[in-house]
Amino acid sequence: MCDETALFTEQLRKSYGQKEVLKGVSLTVRRGCLFGFLGPNGAGKTTTMSILTGILLPDGGSVRVLGETMTPDRDRLRRRIGAVHDSLGLFEQLTGEEHLAFSASLYGLGRDQLRARSAELLELFSLEEAATARIQTYSHGMKKKLALACALIHDPEVLFLDEPFEGMDALSARLVMDNLRALARRGQTIFLTSHILELVEKLCDEVAILADGRVALQQDLAELRSQQSAFSLEEIFLQLSADRRAPARLSWAGDQQ
Repeated sequence: MCDETALFTEQLRKSYGQKEVLKGVSLTVRRGCLFGFLGPNGAGKTTTMSILTGILLPDGGSVRVLGETMTPDRDRLRRRIGAVHDSLGLFEQLTGEEHLAFSASLYGLGRDQLRARSAELLELFSLEEAATARIQTYSHGMKKKLALACALIHDPEVLFLDEPFEGMDALSARLVMDNLRALARRGQTIFLTSHILELVEKLCDEVAILADGRVALQQDLAELRSQQSAFSLEEIFLQLSADRRAPARLSWAGDQQ
C-alpha cells in the first residue's frame, strides 16, 4: 500500500549542450509503491533516474529521496537506495560471487551477512552454477539478474531499475516480478522504467508517462482502469507520446487488405 512520500521532484530541468531533455519534471512517489516511469526513447527517463540516484545534478528544480535532498556527495543517503542502470556497470573480469562480495563491502555488510545473503540471492536468481564463472561469460539476462542481486544485497529502502526485464526470458521476468511485489509489500519502493508495457501493467501500482521533457500523466493504474471501459496502457502511452509521426511502411510491402 502506497504511503508516505519516498521520492519527490519539482520542476527538474536538465540540458546537454543546446538540447533541453527535462523541461520541468514534477513527481511524487510514495513508499511501498511499484512505480512505472514510462516514455519514448530519448524522453529523459534515464536522465531523471540518474538525478534521483545522485549520479547527475539537475540544472534546475529540486529532488528529495526519503525526505532528504539528493546530490552526488550524499553517500549516506545513497547507501539507502539500490539501482540497476541500463549500462549495468558490472566489473566483468570478476566472478559473480566476487562481485556480490564487492557490492556488499560498499555497504559495510559483515562476513556472515554477506555469506547468507549471497547464497540466497544466487539461488533465487538461479546463478549458483555460474557463481564462480567470470561475468564476461554470462548471457545478458544473467548479467541483469546479477546486477539486481548486487542492488538488493544491502536491503535498500528504494530500488531503481532501468529496463529490468530486457534480455530476460519469460520465467526469469516472472521471478523478478514476484520478488518485486514481495519487496513492495514489506514497504520498499520500486521505481522502474520499461518498454514492455504489458509487464508494467501487470506489476505496477502507479505510472507516470514522460513526454516532451514533462510528465504528461501520473495516475494510479486502478483509477485509470475504472475510468476507461476498455483500458489499455499501450493506447494511453501512444496517445501521450511526444512522437506523433504517422507510422511508416516499407515501400515494397504493398497495401494490406
